[in-house]
Amino acid sequence: MSTSNGSGSGEPRKHTISVLVENRFGVLSRVAGLFSARGYNIESLSVGETLDPAVSRMTLVVTGDEFIIEQVTKQLHKLIDVIKVSDLTDDRHVERELVLIRVNAEPQHRAEILRTVDIFRAKVVDVTPISFILEATGDEGKIEALIELLRPMGIQEIVRTGKVAITRGPKTKAARKVEQPKRPRPVDDPRVVGFAD
Repeated sequence: MSTSNGSGSGEPRKHTISVLVENRFGVLSRVAGLFSARGYNIESLSVGETLDPAVSRMTLVVTGDEFIIEQVTKQLHKLIDVIKVSDLTDDRHVERELVLIRVNAEPQHRAEILRTVDIFRAKVVDVTPISFILEATGDEGKIEALIELLRPMGIQEIVRTGKVAITRGPKTKAARKVEQPKRPRPVDDPRVVGFAD
């Protein structure tokens, strides 16, 4: 909820925003341009087709207070190729990120690296005499924890995909019990006269 002075409410935090767009040339640049023109920083951005090849889903991570996120959402809605914008931050959702990490494979560290890989359910996808390439999937906290544990071994390079997210089933509607409409008893039906229970 925004305030009159534009400062917003609450502390700035990361928001995960899902944007359905028409799968057309130039849409990605228009969305990115909208953010850069207004001084908003996109921390991560991933794009891919949906079940409908004519529609793509963008998942953006943006840091800001409620006022900034509200402005971003309004501006996104104004773009002609945008179909739907959803802030998933406070909704029930699953989010994942893929990371590839090339780490030094010095003999004294190899056993520890492999133990760490096992603990984090990561995979070794490439081995050379001097390095391992590891693949891991998880939420941001898991990825950051893995990187911190591997850092002392000597990380050579990191490549991250950025976050993708999906809501966990229908919003609130699934939680409500759908009541079947009551069928009128014969005595309640004005068309039935003289019928005893």
